[in-house]
Amino acid sequence: MIYWIYELFGINIFGYITVRAGVSFFLALLFTLFFMPRFIRLAQRTSSVQPINTWAPDRHKEKAKTPTMGGIVFIGATIFASLLTIKFSNVYALGSLLTLVLFALIGFKDDYAKIKKNENLAGLKARTKLILQVASALLITSFLYVLADFNTDLYVPFIKKPVLDMGMFSIVLWILVIVSTSNAVNLTDGLDGLATVPSIAALASFTTIIYITGHAALSSYLLMPNFDIGEVAIVASALMGALTGFLWHNCHPAEVFMGDSGSLTIGAFLGYLAIISKSEILLLLIGSIFVIETASVILQVGSYKLRKKRVFLMAPIHHHFEMKKWAENKIIVRFWIIAILSNLVALMSLKIR
Repeated sequence: MIYWIYELFGINIFGYITVRAGVSFFLALLFTLFFMPRFIRLAQRTSSVQPINTWAPDRHKEKAKTPTMGGIVFIGATIFASLLTIKFSNVYALGSLLTLVLFALIGFKDDYAKIKKNENLAGLKARTKLILQVASALLITSFLYVLADFNTDLYVPFIKKPVLDMGMFSIVLWILVIVSTSNAVNLTDGLDGLATVPSIAALASFTTIIYITGHAALSSYLLMPNFDIGEVAIVASALMGALTGFLWHNCHPAEVFMGDSGSLTIGAFLGYLAIISKSEILLLLIGSIFVIETASVILQVGSYKLRKKRVFLMAPIHHHFEMKKWAENKIIVRFWIIAILSNLVALMSLKIR
């Protein structure tokens, strides 16, 4: 809508991606700040609260009456702000909205099942959830490959030219990136605000990379690929704003949790951003906390199956530190610091090619 003002009336300021990204950030922020308290009250009245896993540390039991599914609000805010600010003719921006909608629906279905049965493990079966994620990722990647005719080259950090043209096999990698990142953020979302700030940091990095990649002069100067993906920075900025508003209520002690409707969607969206910005490998650094959390689960399960011994007191790793009696705030803030530092390193790497 805002872009139409530029096209119809020639008001140049609304033609700039940076301006519309700023507008989308604050629209999503204000939308979330306005509707989240109302959602919290509604969730409390309808007992839409977070069922606590019986295996979780004892201090999690005090969170049993905390409302969940806050992701519905901030994902809704992101979509709303994006629809008001993006250029609808940009296929990559439409693909980003498709990603948000599909994975929010999967998360909502999982959250609703848990709430209805009042059991943390009573959501979608792991196999069913994975099938839905893969099917959604296949739809998104096919959209990129067929409709957008997106470049299939694989880029590696610190190397200025592509190392491989993956052709149709790119779809396999893209599905893996979207599904694995979606589940990685979901695993991380176990403490108040733990997944929120690393997500904001990752979105900030990707917003920067996507803006550069979509800008002919900047991408040429930094020896980066150039695609018409700049509009997606507006959607990413909207999600940053929405998550900032969510953090106002999600910081310790949390008044609301994002639920799978939020965490699965954020992860899938980050995977999509990594794909279109040719940062699939760099995602490992940008999403370092999500990688660490996932790796801890893989190590724990693998070690127990092979050796009948545990590597950590409990996995994901944030529970390990809880079992060691670390204060929850200390765990959260230290993980935030790691996330912010790793993203700074990731951005520094753009100049080293």
